[in-house]
Amino acid sequence: MEVQIFGVRNSAPTRAAQRFFAERRIRAHFVDLLERPASPGELARFAQRFGAAALVDRGGRRFADLGLASASLSEERWIARLAAEPLLLRMPLVRWRQRVSVGPAESEWKAWVEEDRAS
Repeated sequence: MEVQIFGVRNSAPTRAAQRFFAERRIRAHFVDLLERPASPGELARFAQRFGAAALVDRGGRRFADLGLASASLSEERWIARLAAEPLLLRMPLVRWRQRVSVGPAESEWKAWVEEDRAS
């Protein structure tokens, strides 16, 4: 089993995801979004399942700094904005095979691990 974790190093939820998989000896490929921002195509994969609005960290500092509380953007515009401003994302974004999760999702990750071990 190998997962891909998108986040930033100083994000507590991102570090928690890395620790979750490390404790279970699962290889995790970490992508620091400040060094290599996610492409719109990568973000679209997460938006297909959850919607672009679910990817936005509305309680985050960057969201407030940009004054986006009253913004009404289309799905495509949100994805483009998130690709340009990775600190707007709810972190971590985790991908395993065709499955994705947004934010802390330990119960979902546990289900992935159990499914992988069963197969």
